[in-house]
Amino acid sequence: MEQKHPLWELAARAPQQPGVYLYCDGRGKVLYVGKARDLRRRVLSYFTKEPPPKTAQMLARARELRFVVTRTEVEALILENQLIKQHRPRYNVLLRDDKTYPYIKLTTTEAWPRAMLVRKVERDGNHYYGPFLGHGTAARLMDLIRMYSQVRTCAWDLKPDGTLPRPCLYHAMGACLAPCVAGMTTRERYREAVREVQLLLEGKTGELEQVLVERMWEASEQQDYERAARYRDLARAVKSLGEGQVTELPGQGSFDVFGMAGDGRDVSLVVLVYRQGKLSDKREFHFEGIEMPVGGELLSEFIPQYYEVNPAIPEQVLLPVALEDLPVLREFLVARAGRGVELVVPRRGQRRELIALAEENAQEAFRLRFRHPVREGERLGLEVQQLLGLSEKVQRIECFDVSHTGGEAAVVSVVVWEEGTFSKRDYRSFNVKTPAPGDDFAALREAVRRRYVRQLKERRPLPQVVLVDGGQGQLAVVQETLATVGWQPACVALAKRQEALYLQGQKGPLHLPANHPVRLLFQRLRDEAHRFAVTRHRRRRRARRLATQLLMVPGIGPTRAKKLLTAFGSLEAVQHASEEEMALVVGRKLARMVKTWFRQEQASGSRHP
Repeated sequence: MEQKHPLWELAARAPQQPGVYLYCDGRGKVLYVGKARDLRRRVLSYFTKEPPPKTAQMLARARELRFVVTRTEVEALILENQLIKQHRPRYNVLLRDDKTYPYIKLTTTEAWPRAMLVRKVERDGNHYYGPFLGHGTAARLMDLIRMYSQVRTCAWDLKPDGTLPRPCLYHAMGACLAPCVAGMTTRERYREAVREVQLLLEGKTGELEQVLVERMWEASEQQDYERAARYRDLARAVKSLGEGQVTELPGQGSFDVFGMAGDGRDVSLVVLVYRQGKLSDKREFHFEGIEMPVGGELLSEFIPQYYEVNPAIPEQVLLPVALEDLPVLREFLVARAGRGVELVVPRRGQRRELIALAEENAQEAFRLRFRHPVREGERLGLEVQQLLGLSEKVQRIECFDVSHTGGEAAVVSVVVWEEGTFSKRDYRSFNVKTPAPGDDFAALREAVRRRYVRQLKERRPLPQVVLVDGGQGQLAVVQETLATVGWQPACVALAKRQEALYLQGQKGPLHLPANHPVRLLFQRLRDEAHRFAVTRHRRRRRARRLATQLLMVPGIGPTRAKKLLTAFGSLEAVQHASEEEMALVVGRKLARMVKTWFRQEQASGSRHP
């Protein structure tokens, strides 16, 4: 890129320290926020090499460059995350869904702890568990806590000593130990119930089940059958909860597994949440039109934002690719978690299989989000419209291909792409009637004319783009023919050899990147047209050859040969048909002649396919 950008001189004078940089437009709106170990080196890199398309768009709009110096890279990362959340810059990867999954909060700082559902984790000294997949899982756990553990779930701000005159309805239902009333419970018994809740929320269902069974038998021996029954029911509920958690890994531990899938324009990212070795959640994030390859740069921008709104940081974070700023991210997560956090890129074993599972989930999420036919059709139609400079939206494309064998049985096919899918009901094939065998241009001219004269006459749907398999010659034939018809859509030719596009009004071919969506779409259309043309050509060639062999039979002309092949399906079936069956098609006299001819040919050793 030429060093003539108005911000280049400012970039050359940037501080050589860690910090954050902000690109802004002419009105001061923040376009992009980034962090760097060396601000000058980082911002100069934008002007000393050819940037990707997304960065080039940002630089074209940028008119201001700001810097904020920090003491360390981790401080820069934290500040970058805060500024992204504040300004939501257009060219950053944004975690657009600020809504978090529910957590269960255990208020251990209170004299009588309570359990409650929350959506925001605060640094208030209490215990938070989650996040949980949707509201259903958290609500189910809250029901277990309320009905079996008897830990309170109310909103009362209780004093250390019970001061209320009587308990609420929850106590009467057996869903609360009623610490709000003096003498209803003891601190030891309530602390025991809180410990049961902690075991449940920490996912230690096996340990909790064992403790509950032991307490059930203790209560039974003391003839406290009501309490024993409560422990029995709680043990059963905990066991069923543990059995419902599948995809378990041997051993203990908590870790998040990241997987990504995309096409260079859109990206889907999946996080598999494992707690105590069990898959407890799956989260999906979709980024449309970010123009960024699937890789480390995307993860480096995403991870700080993700753990800003999901502060339940695991012991391990498993990543599919290595990150350039891995040490900085690790330090950032350690500071937020208050303990050690590992960031690992597994190469083999079970952890690598988990990465593969996350990537498979990401690919499926990407397919469902970005490969929906209607949505994909709208996107591709817009891409074609922009490439060809059309004024109207592209919803329909028709593609032509010619197929023959040395000029024999020439067929021209036309296939139709409409709003993201192939419209097979609109496919057509044309048996070429031109007297010049092997003349692809003449065959194409005939098919195009026949196709669109009828479409215009009957007022049927017309395409915005006509695509033809071939080069400049085929494109010129299509354009000339359409001009004589009195209708002129956009015309494009796609050459097989170099997959080059020939556009009307443009000299020389256009070479698009191999992964360009328009090129891929046109290749799909061309290949489908070729498949359809070859299928119809082979069918026509076979029918003609069978008919030719039947014409050798005395008394059989083209009309009767066609009748026989239509009735019996093949020459072999005609040969094995009885005289009575054949008489129903061509009459008894001709049927006798055909059977006699076949017997004579067989006796003479002739073979028929």
